[in-house]
Amino acid sequence: MKTYTPKASEIQRDWYVVDAEGMILGRLATEVARVLRGKHKPTFAPHIDTGDHVIVINAGKVRMSGASKADDKRVYRHSGYPGGIKSQSYAELLDRKPAEAVRGTIRGMLPKGPLGRKQMSKLKVYAGSEHPHTAQSPTPLEIKR
Repeated sequence: MKTYTPKASEIQRDWYVVDAEGMILGRLATEVARVLRGKHKPTFAPHIDTGDHVIVINAGKVRMSGASKADDKRVYRHSGYPGGIKSQSYAELLDRKPAEAVRGTIRGMLPKGPLGRKQMSKLKVYAGSEHPHTAQSPTPLEIKR
């Protein structure tokens, strides 16, 4: 039996919306990354982008498990210059830019390189409950709380 590889013209992309209010950040990120990669489809291929579009709303109301994990875990970024590393806690990042905190967590669970960047382009994250993608009529994605 030959191995089936989906062609780009055969891939059907759906739109899903996830309400992140009260959800744990890591559990939300793993499920969203699974849908972005296309692992929920029977035509999944690890070398082809078969995933769907995902809209995450209420990213500002996401939480982290553990009593002090938000204060203890650090987010790092580097300017590229010697001594240019900066860090902040997840609590500070969630207060300042909650959409970037969720986006960065999901990015870490996707492949690195051109395939991962293509999959990240299908992710839309919003801190509030409104999004401009109503024309795509996204269906709610149920994630266990």
